[in-house]
Amino acid sequence: MANLKEIRNRIASVSSTMQITSAMKMVSAAKLKKAQDAITAMRPYASTLTELIQNLSGSLEGDAQNPYTHVREKQTVLVVAITSNRGLCGAFNANIIKKTRQLIQEVYADQNVSLLTIGKKGSELLEKTGKVVSTHDALFDALNYSNVGEVAQQIMDQFEEKVYDEVVLVYNRFKNAATQIVEVEPFLPIIAETETEATVSADYIFEPSQAEIVNELLPKSLKMQFFKALRDSFASEHGARMTAMHKATDNATELRDQLKLTYNKARQAAITNEILEIVGGAEALNN
Repeated sequence: MANLKEIRNRIASVSSTMQITSAMKMVSAAKLKKAQDAITAMRPYASTLTELIQNLSGSLEGDAQNPYTHVREKQTVLVVAITSNRGLCGAFNANIIKKTRQLIQEVYADQNVSLLTIGKKGSELLEKTGKVVSTHDALFDALNYSNVGEVAQQIMDQFEEKVYDEVVLVYNRFKNAATQIVEVEPFLPIIAETETEATVSADYIFEPSQAEIVNELLPKSLKMQFFKALRDSFASEHGARMTAMHKATDNATELRDQLKLTYNKARQAAITNEILEIVGGAEALNN
């Protein structure tokens, strides 16, 4: 059995770790509330805008079609992997990296795949694949529509220039603090709804024209979709970290209690031995 000093040192170490994990849990909980409110407020707008664009694009014909709706033979694919800049958030980053590697090895095995990474954790590990063409880890330092829109525009320009035939987003969709769902979301091209499904002419009156409206709104819709994915990932990160730190704090508390019990037993045994030695010495003197 370890001596009392070693056990005391371990108790102090575990208690210090518990304070750190508890503080990190509270910080993530505070950040999660703000991030959750942001993504919850944004989802209905982004979803409705995307649905509207798909409906409008479905009835465009010929030259009026937008370049972002052109479906080409998939020869080059860009996978945008969204992770976090920091760790200590459970399997949050590992799930994205695993899914990205699965896409490379299985789904797009016959295509030329390139990676665009957002988040230092993903950049560091996916760099080993040799397929990373661009990294934008600083986006989470100032997560706003303007900064995200610039990156989205670069991707849209590359698709329009036929550098890539398809673009997909891989990120964690926020469900609640304990649950994050890995999403593989098509970004480009936009798959337009057919007019029979959308019934565009019966629902909308266009001013100035349908093509002009689509051409104006479609880039904004794509940027909004990209921004939503990062917002989802940002909220998921704090939810995953809060859950991970909560479990770590519980484990540290349990370990500290076990160490205290071990310490008390060892201390009691040491006291008992001392009493036995004193009694034995007294008996020896009496004899």
